[in-house]
Amino acid sequence: MRRRLTWQAARLREVRTETATARTLVFEVPGWPGHLAGQHVDVRLTADDGYTAQRSYSLSAPADGDLVELTVETVPDGEVSPYLTEVIEPGDQVEIRGPVGGWFVWRPDGKAPVLLVGGGSGIAPLMAMIRARRQAGSRVPFRLLYSLRDQDRRYYAAELRRPEPGLDVSYLYTRAAPAGAARPAGRITPADLAEGGWPADFAPDCYVCGPTGFVEAAADLLLALGHAPARIRTERFGPTGG
Repeated sequence: MRRRLTWQAARLREVRTETATARTLVFEVPGWPGHLAGQHVDVRLTADDGYTAQRSYSLSAPADGDLVELTVETVPDGEVSPYLTEVIEPGDQVEIRGPVGGWFVWRPDGKAPVLLVGGGSGIAPLMAMIRARRQAGSRVPFRLLYSLRDQDRRYYAAELRRPEPGLDVSYLYTRAAPAGAARPAGRITPADLAEGGWPADFAPDCYVCGPTGFVEAAADLLLALGHAPARIRTERFGPTGG
């Protein structure tokens, strides 16, 4: 039976800066039931006059007791993200409801190789999968293709720079590639997926997350390369008011 989701008080414990416009927030949620890598939560803010606003955010770390970790990018003129990235401080509280979702998840008992394809802030749930693999001591090989505008927008930059057995990371820059980059700036291509991903006959589990247009393009390319539709899992986001 599914557990009925209810709003829970969440106190901010820690803040980490990821980029000029994104922060990772670590909340303490007493009685948190745990979650799977790839799931998301709803966050609700309530103003003094009773007005409420809520948005959904992917969990960016695996389950760790009562801790819930989110990485939030500022949406200009948004209602929720500017508060989470510019205003909230340790000790402040919000409400959280979740976890939500059961399809776009990776479980540590998985045996198939994994291909992660992230666009922009779509890296967040994929990072939860990378960290869950590490936490579980899994030897399943992972490959990450991370598409973003330029190197200043990289989330988890220091962590992804550290060598990790069984994890290969490739960056795909769309607007400005750093000096010395082997690949010129541009959108994701079949060659990117063929060279940085897994051959279709390896039957990898593919997870694609990012803006709607990016996800649709990447999923279509994977299909064209022969990957089985049932092994391509997608999570997309679009304009929601922030």
